[in-house]
Parts: sequence; structure tokens; C-alpha cells
Amino acid sequence: MHAVSAEGLLSRAAIASRIGLTRAAVSTLVDDLIRWKLLEELGPERPGRVGRPGSALAVSGRGPAGIGAEVGVDHLAVCAVDLRGEVRARAVRRVANRGRSPEAVVKELAALVRRVAGEAEPEGLWSAGLAIAVPGLVARDARTVVRAPNLDWRDADLGALLHVAVPVTVDNEANFGALAELWLGGADGPRDFLHVSAEIGIGAALIVDGQLLCGSRGFAGELGHVPVRPDGPRCPCGGRGCLEQYAGEEAVLRAAGLEPGEDRVGLLAHCTETGDERVRRALYDAGTALGIALTGAVNLLDPAAVVLGGSLARLSPWLLPSLTRELGDRTAGPACPVSVSRLGPEGPLLGAAHSVVRAVLDDPATMAERA
Repeated sequence: MHAVSAEGLLSRAAIASRIGLTRAAVSTLVDDLIRWKLLEELGPERPGRVGRPGSALAVSGRGPAGIGAEVGVDHLAVCAVDLRGEVRARAVRRVANRGRSPEAVVKELAALVRRVAGEAEPEGLWSAGLAIAVPGLVARDARTVVRAPNLDWRDADLGALLHVAVPVTVDNEANFGALAELWLGGADGPRDFLHVSAEIGIGAALIVDGQLLCGSRGFAGELGHVPVRPDGPRCPCGGRGCLEQYAGEEAVLRAAGLEPGEDRVGLLAHCTETGDERVRRALYDAGTALGIALTGAVNLLDPAAVVLGGSLARLSPWLLPSLTRELGDRTAGPACPVSVSRLGPEGPLLGAAHSVVRAVLDDPATMAERA
């Protein structure tokens, strides 16, 4: 499944050559995968080829789909992604979730999940699982949000609150954003990098040799709560002078003297493009704070690269000058390259949906009973 997903339009013989199994073994497996509606035959592999052409196989555009969901401070989002990696249905709702109970938020999220699943069903798709990205610490059980300061949640078991008939996985939004960058960022993308994303909060995730580094309790990556000025303002996490208080969206808006609206990043970008010096200074200072926090991470972890995602990607032209200056001045070793994600704020939602898709590719036999 991974071979066909990665390369597409392969014959049984080509698959056998790539993965090292016999043609007979591959043929048996392919027959099962076709019966389970995970692969489909598209006719001769390459017309005109010398010898008898094999039948080209492709990942099916029908059958199981990954449902990804995102709980943001000011929005809910859900999408359905088929095994080919194509988004087939999507729904977004702007809603202020800060201070709302987990029960109320999950009820609204479940309605969006049903809506997206309903839109995907006429396309021949059914849900293989649901993965939810949240802006907070998630326990090793992949269900419980231990703490989400910007939502004011503690010990919220989303798995218990969601009444769905498919497997549910919950993880930090920065982790899903980093995985999306790994899986969808292109063949030339790094396999060792520190991914930093931001909305109101700032999160980070470390990918080492193509694997997500979670930490002993699953809490690795809380870059937004690294103190950059220990005597700074109080943070919702309980600390003082955290990075989020200088480089989060709301912090930048405050420093720029702007009122928060629905499209905070768009407002900042527009004001900067039109020459608002106060906004430019606020973004420059945010880049400085981000560079200070990243310096500690780079010196400690030595990633091959830093990737900026989320809203940081859109604001990168004004953040990068001061950020890269701080990194260059403070990093002990050679300068760490900084790049901008092509996925932007879509990363966490896409990473959640693709995590379900990849689980199917890893173990397609689990789909046999649903076929």
C-alpha cells in the first residue's frame, strides 16, 4: 500500500521488485486489497512496452477515508481525506472556544464531523477513524487533554465525550502540523527538523529521522511557554514572560495597537504591507523573541532545520529578519537554516486526517471487515 501510494500506477511485478516479495505473494496480497476496495486496477501499465504489460494498480479513491478535526481557540475545522491524500470534504466554523466547556465544544465538533462524513459518503467514502488536533498537552492515552491554557481546559477526555463508532486519536496541533510537513512537504523536505507553528499560542514539534519525538509523557514541544523574559507579563500557563506573550497573535496585535478580529493574521499582513511602522515594529520584536526561544532549542537539540508553519508562515517576511539575526548571533554551532512551510495554517488539520490514512496504509487488513 505504501509503495503504490508513493509511486502510483505500479504493476504487480513492479511492486514485487520494489518491496522484495515474490510475484506470487504480491499477487495474492493485491487480490485481497482489491477485494477490500483499497486498490483498483486501471488497465495496462504502459501500452507499447516490450512484452506483456502488467495491469496498473492505484490506491482507490473510494473506501476508507481519514477524518481530521481541529479545535482552535477561535474556530473548529473538519476534513475528510481519501487514501490518495485528496481532501474530499471540508467544514469550518468560526467560534470563540476559550472558556467554553469541553462538552459544548465537542458537541459542536461532532456535528461538523457528521456533516463532513455525510458529504463524503456519496463519493463512496467511509470513515476509517477520527484524529483531533488541539492546542494543549495530550496524555499518552491519545484521548485526554491534560491542559490547554488558551482554552482553559484541564483533564478533558475527548474520547469519552465523542460518541462515534470509529477509533478516535487526540494529539497536540503542533505535532500534527509537523507530521503534515514530514508527509506532505515534498520529497526534498528534511527528515530532521524543528517545526514551529502559531495561532494565539505557539507550539513546536521535533522530527528526528522521520519520527516524532514526543517526550516521556507526550508533552514535548511547548516552545510557547519557554520564558524569554523571566520578569515579563503573566501567562495563562502560570509562568511569566513566556514566548506567547511576545510572539503569539494576540500579543502582536496588542503591541501593534490593533483590535483582534476574525482574520488577525490578514490584518497584520495588510497593515504591514501598507507601511504601518508600529505593526512592523511589533512583528520585528516578535521575531526577536522567537529567535531567542529558538536559540535554546537549536543549541539543545541540533535540528537540521527549523520550519515555520501556522500563521508564522504568512508573517514570515517580517519575522525572519530579526529571528534569523538572533539565531545567528546566539547559536553555538553553524547557523541553522530556517524555511517556511507551504502548508501554513492547514498543517494541523491535514496532519490529523493523514494520520488516519497512514494507519490504514500501515495495516490495511483492519479494513477487511468494513469492505
